[in-house]
Amino acid sequence: MSATLGLLALLGSATLVTSFISGILGMAGGMLLMGVLLAVMPVSAAMTLHGITQFTSNAGRALMSWREIHWRIFGGYLGGGLLAAGFFALIHFRLGKAGALLAIGLTPFVGLALPACWRLDVTRRGHAFACGVACVTMSLTAGIAGPILDIFFVRSPLGRRQVVATKALTQAFSHALKVAYFGVLLEGTGEISMGVAAGMVALAIAGTRLSRNVLERMSDASFRRWTRRTVMAVGMAYGVMGLAMLRG
Repeated sequence: MSATLGLLALLGSATLVTSFISGILGMAGGMLLMGVLLAVMPVSAAMTLHGITQFTSNAGRALMSWREIHWRIFGGYLGGGLLAAGFFALIHFRLGKAGALLAIGLTPFVGLALPACWRLDVTRRGHAFACGVACVTMSLTAGIAGPILDIFFVRSPLGRRQVVATKALTQAFSHALKVAYFGVLLEGTGEISMGVAAGMVALAIAGTRLSRNVLERMSDASFRRWTRRTVMAVGMAYGVMGLAMLRG
């Protein structure tokens, strides 16, 4: 992938800003970055580059907050995620750009469609495993899984620091699988400049570090409120973009 100065500036600023947002809310930034990448490059390359930068951003958050990670939840997520990844490795499935944008746009609203009696809670028995299956499935189709992940965490008794730290580790795992799937299995790395990838990784680390102080000043209530608002707004925008692309 050859990159002009304008494209480099776009990718760099998008990576810094979206990593900063993810560092505060634990999600939403990845959704924004995925849309930018899909707009300027082929699907496999966009998925691979997104996976590289978001793995870095999430792994950095997990390392900075490793004492807050809920390891039992991660263990369940790991098992479900590996099951989903094994299935997709067999079928080699890939969405087009319009389908990926629509999937990103719809994921935040899945929670609204679920019956109230389901009461998904990642701390409950078996729910972390189901979360892993659902999130890795979305990561390997739409490229993002943050809104689905939030459905499992939003009713949990965990505080915001535990939520952000545990989400970060689960997302780092999902993005590592995505890089392996799209970059190696579907050969997406051939369309990516390693210099561009390295620059985006550095900016993802910077954005994550900058967000730390803002997260510490937020209350749990405002954290959950802003997370829902941001994700719903981004989902609506991508849904409209996907529909427009299909009609065009």
